[in-house]
Amino acid sequence: MGRWFSLFLFQLGILIFAIPPTHAAAANKPNIIVITLDSIRADRAGFLDAKHPTPALDVLAKQSIVFEHAYAQAPLTVVSHATILTGTYPQTNHASELGAPLAADVPYLPDVLHARGYHSGAFVGSISLDPRNGLAPGFDRGFDVYEWAERTQVITRATPWLGHQQAPFFLWVNISSPPASADSYRAAVISSDATLEKLLAALRQQKLYEDAIIVVASDHGESLGAHGEDTHGIFLYDETIHVPLLLKLPQTRLAGKRVATHVRLLDIAPTVLEAAGLPVPSQMQGQSLLRIAKTNSTTNLPVYSRSDFPHQAFGWSLLESWRTGKYLYIRAPKPELYDLSADPNATHNLAQTSKAILQTIAAQLDAFDSHFSPHGSASGTELTSSEMQKLASLGYVGLQKTSSASAAVEGTDPKDQIAIANQTLSAISALEQDKLDKAIAGFQQVLSTHADIYLAQYGLGRALAQKKSYADAIQHLHKAIELQPDSTWANYEIGKALVNTGDFKTAAVHFEIASNRLPESAEIHSLLAQVYEKLGRKDDANQERAKAINLGAKP
Repeated sequence: MGRWFSLFLFQLGILIFAIPPTHAAAANKPNIIVITLDSIRADRAGFLDAKHPTPALDVLAKQSIVFEHAYAQAPLTVVSHATILTGTYPQTNHASELGAPLAADVPYLPDVLHARGYHSGAFVGSISLDPRNGLAPGFDRGFDVYEWAERTQVITRATPWLGHQQAPFFLWVNISSPPASADSYRAAVISSDATLEKLLAALRQQKLYEDAIIVVASDHGESLGAHGEDTHGIFLYDETIHVPLLLKLPQTRLAGKRVATHVRLLDIAPTVLEAAGLPVPSQMQGQSLLRIAKTNSTTNLPVYSRSDFPHQAFGWSLLESWRTGKYLYIRAPKPELYDLSADPNATHNLAQTSKAILQTIAAQLDAFDSHFSPHGSASGTELTSSEMQKLASLGYVGLQKTSSASAAVEGTDPKDQIAIANQTLSAISALEQDKLDKAIAGFQQVLSTHADIYLAQYGLGRALAQKKSYADAIQHLHKAIELQPDSTWANYEIGKALVNTGDFKTAAVHFEIASNRLPESAEIHSLLAQVYEKLGRKDDANQERAKAINLGAKP
């Protein structure tokens, strides 16, 4: 008996030592679920404002730590998610709404967890977060499975994945909201809340809820007409930056705890890692919120936010903001300062009457900005000298320099042109809903007075191409590329239009530029293969076709 028992222990020891150290260390780690909502304002979540009940969020809040003053670092989907998942500022992760890739050298939560033995899956409902479509390249790093699904199908796709995972796993689910105006916004919030409840119910049914770390946060809010902005993406007021944030710990530790100090979406990744007992990469620029939650700290973290979108899409000044104490400072060509304790809606600008306070806070922002090298903030999509020469040979003149995260706060103040931004973004929305005539009319009206707006030129070119007005489309896409030469999608769209006019040689140049910036697009490789065939470049065509097939295209 003793001999056989000893032999059993010996064999068991061999098995234990045969387990890779990474997986052995991960065996007792908690499952981690990050749920991101789209465009949900803090003041429209019931647990923060009882006038607007959100049943699923409100129940979860009772079992979670509630961060009452959480702020996004950008009012944009892709950029904000990059900050959530990397724990870094936009200047560091380089993501943008126009297709700049996530910096390869920044720490990335799914990648960090995967290296620690976690299985990882992402199910996103926003097309903007699909790495294969060119708006979020690099976001699939570290994931075993990364799927985009229609908004109503995200939970349907995520639930079976949950049922087949061994612990520990990391799951990211993005719940997107249906398009909403001020009148329909309440319904959109309720729809997102109902979708959240389906996911939470699936977790409970599969007995995965109680022991999991669950984070729920909105990527940004929605202006709904405040300060003249219809949607989001431009301004940095509370309507678009103050967001709901919940953290449920295993066994609902610290359930119902409410933290009133200022925190940031930047802090989510380091908080999750500390909660899971894992080291936080030194490159992460946020900090774990567990200490704040446990110690009842009353010290507000300074909150930095920015929007490069006015500069990148419209050619105006970027905006930066700094929240410290009761003040909100917005760095713009016309600076703004608000005492939010007395003026929570930020309607009374103190910049001219409280200059000493403004100068003090501006100096704090200067000190913060000085930590980011102006030479280290390029987007990663810049044209090579060869590409610039090819475009110049095609008649492109006055090519604009690539917009970078180090662009200065100068030029046109976005608040002076917010009506133009609203009109352009409304036309983009119409285009995405295939309302082509409405979109074309909107773009044309904008361009009649503001011809140098990249987003309007690109949108009009794309809409005209869908109407098969290829010559007119090429004209506007050409102008868009002059304004943003490294735009993946302007080069892609003009390439398609040129194919339809039979100009395969010029189309090849644009497809090559697009392919270099979106190497995981099977469609672009397929189109480039077709163009090379037309040009008699058989070997090049075969190489591109092989790339497309390898990425999932049909042979």
